[in-house]
Amino acid sequence: MKYLRNTSTDSYYNMSFDEYCLERFPADDTVFFLWRNAPSVIIGRNQNAYAEVNLPYLEANGIKLARRVTGGGAVYHDLQNLNYTIVGRSADLDRDFPGYLCMVLDALRELGVPAEMTGRNDIVVEGRKVSGYAKRVYKDRLMVHGTLMYDVDIVRLTEALSVPGSKLDAAGIASVRSRVANLREYLPQFSCIDEMQAALERILSRDYADAQVILTVEQEAEIQDICRTKFSTWEWNYGLSPKAGFRQASRLPCGTVELSCSIVRGKLRGLSFGGDFIGSLPAEGLAAALEGCRFDRAAILEALRALDVGSYFDNTSTEQLANLFSSFDQQ
Repeated sequence: MKYLRNTSTDSYYNMSFDEYCLERFPADDTVFFLWRNAPSVIIGRNQNAYAEVNLPYLEANGIKLARRVTGGGAVYHDLQNLNYTIVGRSADLDRDFPGYLCMVLDALRELGVPAEMTGRNDIVVEGRKVSGYAKRVYKDRLMVHGTLMYDVDIVRLTEALSVPGSKLDAAGIASVRSRVANLREYLPQFSCIDEMQAALERILSRDYADAQVILTVEQEAEIQDICRTKFSTWEWNYGLSPKAGFRQASRLPCGTVELSCSIVRGKLRGLSFGGDFIGSLPAEGLAAALEGCRFDRAAILEALRALDVGSYFDNTSTEQLANLFSSFDQQ
């Protein structure tokens, strides 16, 4: 295979790079590229961001949330995780999809890793997951991409993908959690992930004397444009989340307040407040003012600060009411 070099560690740019190579890259040859992300959680195309990911943990630890164009579950990336993408023309998916995967599997085995494919979408070693993969078809082109965990921070992975006390009744595709392992255990010949990447690059491209393909300045600009207008936007990463029902109750200074609403494409719809709380004005007025607000703390706080919260909920601050909209139990 020929290969492209992608040195970016920005998850939004890298999602854009994938899509560009599948939909716009003008090549008949099968190409691959190996790439890494700074700490990020990448959710599947059909997943609900609010139900799949520990968003407060991501925010507190500077971990990005990105949505990819393929299906499957949520995965954690950091700089000790190596990703691969293979793109090519395909007239026979039943042949080409397994064929692409076998290229990666065979490369791992050549390096001494006793890797196997499972019936789902994982590559495992001794029963533990070291890689997850997904695919997408565009016209007559096929893309397969996946992870290769070299020395990923398992503690951060576990925290980022654990959703404590969610109040969401969410639609969408839930992730299937697996026992995981790092490839570093099985690759004693390498001292770092760079050495593994270089070895895989050599193996996957060795049938080509002139294997590397260089993107033009114009092609790079196209990728940046896709990143800016799609993959880095709130509308793509959060707004595509399937509809979810949200319920939360809390004891506030005004009394018990029960919130019920729907979250449609990441925005609040059909809010109602119930409970034994006391206020000077009907809570329906505040509910109507929040209709269509983004379901994230910063947006809700901004909207509530424009309202006289204390007139609807006696002795209750803006921050206290905003906590009612958290999809996680307050600590």
